[in-house]
Amino acid sequence: MKSNDHAPIGVFDSGVGGLSVLSASLNNLPNESYLYLADSAYAPYGDKSDKEIRQRVHQVVSYLIERGAKAIVIACNTATAAAVHECREAFSLPIIGVEPGLKPAIKASHSKRVGVLATQYTVESLKFQRLVSQLNQQAESITALGCPGLVELIENPNTTDQQLSELLSPFIEQFESAEIDTLALGCTHYGFVEKEISALFTKPVQVIDTSESIAHEIKRRLKEQSLLSQSRLNSRVELLTTGKDRDVLLELANRLIQFDGDVTPIEVAK
Repeated sequence: MKSNDHAPIGVFDSGVGGLSVLSASLNNLPNESYLYLADSAYAPYGDKSDKEIRQRVHQVVSYLIERGAKAIVIACNTATAAAVHECREAFSLPIIGVEPGLKPAIKASHSKRVGVLATQYTVESLKFQRLVSQLNQQAESITALGCPGLVELIENPNTTDQQLSELLSPFIEQFESAEIDTLALGCTHYGFVEKEISALFTKPVQVIDTSESIAHEIKRRLKEQSLLSQSRLNSRVELLTTGKDRDVLLELANRLIQFDGDVTPIEVAK
């Protein structure tokens, strides 16, 4: 594939969370075209079995490749934990996953007492447990908590600050009891409520969102395989959804990436 080829980068999530990754990617890789798929009809991934998630991720990746994607970003921690290794074995193009920002959180922490807020699936996944084991020696303590229901609140346009506070407060209390000074957000959705999370702490806590580092990894992988686009000419962004969240996706895309197009409803074969 030629370096100036405007084949898109396929980015997908179970909903709108991956827009945080898309936003960072547009800032870091403005010459590229993007095909973003919100698999909302199948959301949330976190309450599915490993087998179901792997099958669905394979289907979505296959669909994006059929649409001409030159690289795939699995912009979902749950999907990455369940399926990224199998996808890399099954497909030859670059496949970039995401993981909770535990490593940068430990690096940024002064006390080396860090927290991770993620989905329950991510916290319980073997991939995450291995990551914690690898980094345990570098930290004084790692407090990882799964937060059921936060993704759904973030995706609901009618969610109030009070609802967010009521859900998050018990988790913030646990983090404060563990005396963390740095918190890694282990779900791409959570970046949308970073300010609300920070405001609930009684003492300053640094919050790490990994969207920027993911964008740098995309750039590195594309450069490695001579897939970077050299010109912004003909670059484009397309948004797709398998669900009924067209208005939510469009509103967030307008706000986050100044997207002025439309959202196309699609079906991904089951």
